[in-house]
Amino acid sequence: MSVSTHPAIRHTAIPGLLVVDLAVHGDSRGWFKENWQRAKMTDLGLPDFGPVQHSVAHNGPAGVTRGVHAEPWDKFVSIVHGRAFGAWVDLREGPTFGTVHTEQLDEHTAVFVPRGVGNSYQTLVPETVYSYLVNAHWSPDAAYTMLNLADETVAIPWPVPLSEAVVSDKDLAHPRLGAVAPVPAAPSGRTVVLGAGGQLGRALSAALPSARVLSRAELDLTDRAAVEALDLSAVDTVINAAAFTQVDRAETADGRRQAWAANATGVAVLAAAAARHGCTLVHYSSDYVYDGTGQEPGEDEPLAPLGVYGQSKAAGDLAVSVLPRHYLLRTSWVVGEGGNFVRTMRRLAREGVEPRVVDDQVGRLTFTEELARATVHLLAGHAAYGTYHVTNGGEPGSWAQIARRVFAHEGRPESAVHAVSAAEYGAATGGAAPRPDRSVLDLTRLRETGFEPQDQWAALEGYLRATD
Repeated sequence: MSVSTHPAIRHTAIPGLLVVDLAVHGDSRGWFKENWQRAKMTDLGLPDFGPVQHSVAHNGPAGVTRGVHAEPWDKFVSIVHGRAFGAWVDLREGPTFGTVHTEQLDEHTAVFVPRGVGNSYQTLVPETVYSYLVNAHWSPDAAYTMLNLADETVAIPWPVPLSEAVVSDKDLAHPRLGAVAPVPAAPSGRTVVLGAGGQLGRALSAALPSARVLSRAELDLTDRAAVEALDLSAVDTVINAAAFTQVDRAETADGRRQAWAANATGVAVLAAAAARHGCTLVHYSSDYVYDGTGQEPGEDEPLAPLGVYGQSKAAGDLAVSVLPRHYLLRTSWVVGEGGNFVRTMRRLAREGVEPRVVDDQVGRLTFTEELARATVHLLAGHAAYGTYHVTNGGEPGSWAQIARRVFAHEGRPESAVHAVSAAEYGAATGGAAPRPDRSVLDLTRLRETGFEPQDQWAALEGYLRATD
């Protein structure tokens, strides 16, 4: 029996499957426990999974065995009375498919089960009562992935042999592991991607082939009525890649209104819709919410945007940050499929132009494939909700240094790129929006989830080769 005076979390060989040792306080009258305490448990690392339904199941005799069921929701399972043997099998696609974890459950122990992980239980004593919280409403039409309790590959060591256990005919008929179609590791078709026509939207569409993708023509984030009417009743995750990103145009009267409509007001309306439906919202922000004076700001750095674009993005950040289930991903210097700085420099190199490029603004590139990969990693791994900085890794560089790498790839001398200051560039072009001088974001929190960003210089070479 596990005994703890304070709740504690134990990780298992199945990613995202967490065992929680609960603090149980008892005396001659009985016992008391905080079965689910959001603040304490999320501080320990349990996902803030947003339960919407609490169910209780009673089993009369010992030996009642249920499973193995992988349900389309996350589940927090605990014991109200009695004792049980629990077995979990990872049925998600990936290297841990078929991995097993077992645990004896009593009032001191709970388990967080991420969707796609099969769970099964066998009562060890009569009159055992289970409690479970789930973050989607039960439906008779829900699609389950099943595994046979007696599968020889996973070889669950049942305390009560299945020949002596109480098992339903339905559970006895589930397929063996070799016949099980793995649950997709990436979020399912219950994911909606907004802004599918942009650089990031295209990368997300490729990384999430089963997601529903909406372009601006299909859903304009500045159309409040359309966003409010978006049907999210059967959606788990909304990924918002839509934004107004024209930094210089945001400083004009018309651009200012459009930037605030898309990046602030539209995001707030979307966040409210996600909250009403209990969805997870993934939203992308920018290094422009900072003033560039920090050496390598972390996620808790105070917001201090310099221009209208950064101000509108900061307002959107605040709207998203109050959602219980959100991932706010701040990034910088995005490069993907479509018009971007790298493609412009390559075109100029091929045309024989010798450009003047800013050399006193320093940062890291973020390739959209890397940003999409990080998004899938955070969602599939059930990382703690909150804000993450996501860029490519490696040594930072200036715009001029990046341009020189592009010119070198094209066989042009690096000396063809002429370094200028941001002030000089602005004066020569008739003025530009204020930009942070330093856009190097701290990636520690992202790395702590097990994600290692690819070096930006290696990624740049790969991008140039792939788009030659």
